[in-house]
Order: sequence, then structure tokens, then C-alpha cells
Amino acid sequence: MKLFTIPNFMTLGNLLCGCLGILSVFEGNMILASTFIGIALLLDFGDGFAARLLNSASPIGKELDSLADVVSFGVLPSFILFNELINNELTNGRVSYIAFVMALFSALRLAKFNVDTRQSDSFIGVPTPANAMVVAALPLIQMYQPTYAAFITPWVILIYIVVMSYLLISELPLFALKFKSYAWSANRYVYSFLIVSVVLLISFQYFAVPLIILLYVGMSLVRR
Repeated sequence: MKLFTIPNFMTLGNLLCGCLGILSVFEGNMILASTFIGIALLLDFGDGFAARLLNSASPIGKELDSLADVVSFGVLPSFILFNELINNELTNGRVSYIAFVMALFSALRLAKFNVDTRQSDSFIGVPTPANAMVVAALPLIQMYQPTYAAFITPWVILIYIVVMSYLLISELPLFALKFKSYAWSANRYVYSFLIVSVVLLISFQYFAVPLIILLYVGMSLVRR
């Protein structure tokens, strides 16, 4: 059994980013915490690509990937949301701990993914990296786009936690950004999603991230 392969090192890098991101939250550096989620997302994409390219995919790599994702895309986002809630006088105290529901449901989603054979070409439930992208965008919006920061209220965050926790483990089928061919007819939803996403990113920058995830879920519902 090969433990030390390039894909596994990349997955461990993902896990390290999650750990350093949590440390950044403790130190009060939310922008750095969001940055570590971004790096973890790149490594999470890269380890699968490297495993296929090098023909080194393995069962241990799959399990390691989920373990890393629990930390980087489950626990770290929960700490960021907790920080958002605890610093607001409306939700300080016990209510703020609802943020950690996100970590629990992320773990359930990843465990479900590992044993669900239906998710080879599509997803059942929202992937944890999609949720992590939204949470990572919040500190960036507050720092660099104060006009849109008004939308990030404690009640919006609480509703988001409840809704997204459900979507993580739901039976909602979501299309994957995978191409078996490059024909428009076979990939019209993917191409349309990518085109609109680029337009949103150009127009709204960081605020586009939650809009893109909302678009992703909405298009999947329409496709269904």
C-alpha cells in the first residue's frame, strides 16, 4: 500500500490548510482563514487530477481526501461562521454554537459520499467545497465590498446554516462539472452555468460566489 504518493501529499496539504485556517480564526485573521480555504480548494481539485494523471488512485487516497475535507470544508467554515455570529450582539452566547451544525452535516455528507455509488458522474446533495466557497467569501465581501456586506446579517447566516446543512445531505441530484464530450448538446447545462458564472464574477467579484452556488442549485433543480 503506497502512502506517500503525490496525490496523497496534496491531500495532506489540503488538511494542513484546514488546520492553519482554524488557527487563523483564533488569531482573528479572517481574510487569511478564507485564503487557506481557497488554497485547500485548489489542492482538493489537484489531488484527484494528479491521481488520474499518474494512475495512482487508491482506497486510502479516497478516505484521506474525505478526512481532509471534513477539516478544511466542514470544521474551518464552521469556525468562520461562529466568529461571524459571536461578534454580533444579537447572536452572542449559545446561539452562536449553531455554526458547528455545519461541521456535523459536512461530516455526514462526506461519509455518505464515500459509500454512495450513485455519485460517480453527478452529486447527490451539495458538495462540501461548494459550501466552503460561500463561507470563505463572507470575510472577503465584508472587507473589500462593504456595499454588499449589509446582506450578511446574523439572521441570514443562521438561515444559511440550516438550509445548507439540509442540502449537504439531501437527495437532491446536482450536475457535476465533468465532460464526457465537448458537444454543446451533451453539456448545455454545464456550459451555461460556466458562462453565467464568469459574468457574475466579473460583475460582482467576491459577492458572486454565493450567487454562483445559488445558481448551481437552481439549475440542478431545473435540470431535474
